[in-house]
Amino acid sequence: MLSRWQWLLKQLGRRLWVRVTLFSVAAVVTALLGAVLAPFIPSWVPGRVGADALDNILGILATSMLAVTTFSLTTMVSAYTAASSNATPRSSRLLMDDPTTQNTLGTFIGSFLFSLVGIILASTGAYGDSGRLVLFVVTIAVIVLIVLTLLRWIDYLSTVARVGTVTDKVEAAAAKALRDRKERPYLGGRSLRDAGAEVLENAPALHAEEIGYVEHIDMAAIDEVAAAQGGRVFVLVLPGSFLDPSREIARVVGITDAKQLATIVRSFTIADQRSFDQDPRFGFCVLAEIASRALSPGVNDPGTAIDVIGSGVRLFAEWLAEEPSPQPPNADGVAVRFPNVWAPPLETADLLDDFFGPIARDGAGLIEIQIKLQKAFATIRVLGGAPLKVALQRHAARALAHAEAALVLDEDKRAVRDLAARPTS
Repeated sequence: MLSRWQWLLKQLGRRLWVRVTLFSVAAVVTALLGAVLAPFIPSWVPGRVGADALDNILGILATSMLAVTTFSLTTMVSAYTAASSNATPRSSRLLMDDPTTQNTLGTFIGSFLFSLVGIILASTGAYGDSGRLVLFVVTIAVIVLIVLTLLRWIDYLSTVARVGTVTDKVEAAAAKALRDRKERPYLGGRSLRDAGAEVLENAPALHAEEIGYVEHIDMAAIDEVAAAQGGRVFVLVLPGSFLDPSREIARVVGITDAKQLATIVRSFTIADQRSFDQDPRFGFCVLAEIASRALSPGVNDPGTAIDVIGSGVRLFAEWLAEEPSPQPPNADGVAVRFPNVWAPPLETADLLDDFFGPIARDGAGLIEIQIKLQKAFATIRVLGGAPLKVALQRHAARALAHAEAALVLDEDKRAVRDLAARPTS
């Protein structure tokens, strides 16, 4: 579990301007490399290499890279707009964090600055013959890098706006969040179920200071405060929860210092939008939005909704699969990194509600969607066993009710009814 500062650095590393800045700095340093290495080049080498062509090459690079960068930015915005329109606006964050776009723009802008700095230094005579040779060799390497980047960029743009590509990215983000939660089911702390109702009722409560979604919880900082004060902290919300000042976010025992209590409150990072990182439910919600948009009358694409249901089943299969804990477990079989903090679990029933509810509603009148849903319930029932029996029966019955109300043919209704009536053992 990342601390707040580690998490902030991780978020900063995803920003487009950060990676572009790093590429640009590297390009300027590379352009200066010729002047630094010039004294180490034997005097007879530059005469055997056509380094005089350097000025023309740098001029072409400076002119073309500025135009290519402008064109790429325009294309990027258009592609992201199309992807958000075809799938869901909630997926745009994943697309913007994609390293392919950031590396491409960083390469183009960095190449432009490299050529610009090279032209300036060459015109002042800072390189000399030996330095110009070094710059010539580096320029050839930069051209090769630009060509490879352009080929990758073209391939990326040809698929980024497709609904299938966006769905795959959302599924991958949700799968990663699920794997992280499986390794730390209580965010690295203890199960809130083991705290006892009496303790929770009598413990003083802490409330949110802002309105928004919980984006990150710094469990390490909370545990540090609790350990220093000899107290306990019972976290009541998970990442993705919507908070307001009336919402309790935690209850504390044995901690009375106002500054320490404020530190605990600040450990909850609140933002205007949900994040995929610590919030597996958000991935299921976004997948359901993609399916709902595909099922809208204006789009009418049940095939995409069927693909999304398949993505959901794969995610549930990964979530419900039993895997050995990588660390020595405590009494309840879960590794604990923060023994002074209790947190609620991620409920599978909530995941089912987030994912299947909207799809069953919006696909009520399509027999292929209803059949796919009932088959998905049957698959998850086998994977989840008895603990999910009641929740899956509820969803199967709800989907059947939607189908009964929206389907026209009695034959279609009977087909869905037969699937929903399959044995649940």
